[in-house]
Amino acid sequence: MRSASDATTPTSTSRSRPSESGGTATIDGALIGIDHIRMQVGNARQTTHFLSTAFGMTLRAYRGPEHGYRDHAEYLLEAGRVRLLVTGPAAPGSAAAAWVQAHGDSVSDIAFATRDVDRLYAHATENGAHSYEAPRDRTDDHGTVRTAAIGTYGELRHTFVDRSRYPGEFLPGFVGTGPLPSQAPPVFEDIDHTVGCVAQGELDEWIRFYEAALGFSSFAEFTSDDISTEYSALMSTVVADGTGRIKLPLNEAAPGRRRSQIDEFLEYHHGPGVQHIALNTPDILASVDILRERGVTFLSIPPAYYDDPALADRFGDIRVPVAELRSRGILVDRDEEGYLLQIFTTPLLDRPTMFLELIERNGATGFGKGNFKALFEAVEREQDRRGNL
Repeated sequence: MRSASDATTPTSTSRSRPSESGGTATIDGALIGIDHIRMQVGNARQTTHFLSTAFGMTLRAYRGPEHGYRDHAEYLLEAGRVRLLVTGPAAPGSAAAAWVQAHGDSVSDIAFATRDVDRLYAHATENGAHSYEAPRDRTDDHGTVRTAAIGTYGELRHTFVDRSRYPGEFLPGFVGTGPLPSQAPPVFEDIDHTVGCVAQGELDEWIRFYEAALGFSSFAEFTSDDISTEYSALMSTVVADGTGRIKLPLNEAAPGRRRSQIDEFLEYHHGPGVQHIALNTPDILASVDILRERGVTFLSIPPAYYDDPALADRFGDIRVPVAELRSRGILVDRDEEGYLLQIFTTPLLDRPTMFLELIERNGATGFGKGNFKALFEAVEREQDRRGNL
């Protein structure tokens, strides 16, 4: 009997921690980008259907009991350069079943494409990373994929993937479904960044972990003065690899009068994890219109945001009138390089945990700092509706 042994189980007690000695430049050039993101869910078939019909993702490959993998059903979805691996339990005692019981449907793995699995793994584990899986080859009739995996905050793992010797469908054991058309074109084309939430007081040590174990650097920091309301606040730091293709903002709650959105996430996710995925879209107005027609809901932005007389001066020239942004609830911000447009869904799940961000970048390289207060207040209103503020 074979099983999806790379599915993350939440039973491990050993956790990655930053190395006191740090670690430097022995992995330059090893990382290529995000290879895929794995979600573990209660019903992979239904989640795949939702992501296909609502977000236009295309089913490319499948692996499950029919192929000798008795414990899990796994569906590979694609949209542009985004690859999402949806894993669900096909047996009650599977790792995915344990994950969902603990965390609900959520991201368990942000996998990195690499040219050198062994070098990355050795550097990471020598500098504080907990090993989930030592380097190994996975082989079928199409070739070989080399992988390894380390742990990071909470139960999240990073799998290193070298598929340079594998022309087959994604990973050994997967069977291609053919380029089946989705019900509509996709509304996004790439992963912009993923945002993780960590426990209060642990942000700095996880920044050090990424710097030491993976050679990342922090290039943007936001304090409670940047992200706060009357009731709550958070702090955030963006860590990224040397190419800038992998960007991982990390958030922690700051002291406030009431519980912050980070506190709510940590409670309902049962520990640290990925709060949202930001996806690049070439036309955010069209994407929002399509998604609303398909039943996707977004955070509500108060009219006062668009009535601010300083808004136009701060934005400058943008490609669409403010009235078009107002009608859709799209936020806009500008930095030295250009401007961006962004919008956030409400939680995709019954647990108020994971949501998606759509972002259209027009030169801007930032993260919408000018929108932090409006966004935080919008999230807080939803939190209050749930009775969790």
